[in-house]
Amino acid sequence: MRLDGRVALVTGGSAGIGAAVVDRLAAAGARVVVHGRDEQRAAAVAERVGGAVVLGDLAVPGVAVEVAGAALAIHGQIDVLIANAGAGWSGPFTELSGAELEHLVGLNLLAPLQLVRSLLPPMVDRGSGHVALVGSIAGRTGVAGEAVYAATKAALDVFAESLRLELRDTGVGVSLTVPGVVDTGFFAARGRPYDRARPRPVPADRVARALVDGITNDRAESWVPRWLRVAPAVRGVAPGVYRRLSARFGEQVHGR
Repeated sequence: MRLDGRVALVTGGSAGIGAAVVDRLAAAGARVVVHGRDEQRAAAVAERVGGAVVLGDLAVPGVAVEVAGAALAIHGQIDVLIANAGAGWSGPFTELSGAELEHLVGLNLLAPLQLVRSLLPPMVDRGSGHVALVGSIAGRTGVAGEAVYAATKAALDVFAESLRLELRDTGVGVSLTVPGVVDTGFFAARGRPYDRARPRPVPADRVARALVDGITNDRAESWVPRWLRVAPAVRGVAPGVYRRLSARFGEQVHGR
């Protein structure tokens, strides 16, 4: 897909990976609609690329549909959806409140599904478009202390694969970006900062570059960094060995 002149909606576009994706899309000639919860931050990102802003808390039921409608109203169509907004939570599953559980599932999983449901039909009718989803290595390997986050990303992973098969020959592409540890505010926001010496967090722009490349070249999935593919491969081929190593070395290499 050529991005020049295309209209792209980036959720969670006011910071981190989302803001880096906005910059990359704008540099490729796309007209970008920046979604965020914080009006000032979203407006600052949109202003530097000449984009538009839509606001809304995607964790709240019904807001994803409202955000999709507001984005459509700006330019009349959305050619590319980048469902990037997400959050984490760190701690024992037994300490996770019901409200926080609903927040994670609502933001990380239900909101992307609702956005796709709202924006996909016109893409199929036009025979052109792209849905870009942001997963996590946690969705492929599982992570102690982040069971719900990992579950939402695993579900998004399977959704991407299923939707890709469903949309074959429609002209609409589906891509999944699978990042590991990324240098953003994600870890601080989840309640526990990333404190490992290795692997070192990768810059958000590196993830954005892979994501945009996935759109323009219709790649099914992109891993950042690429060596992360080893962990789920070991899990699939030798699950017993993988689990013993996981128990020995503790927290898995993951993040976003």
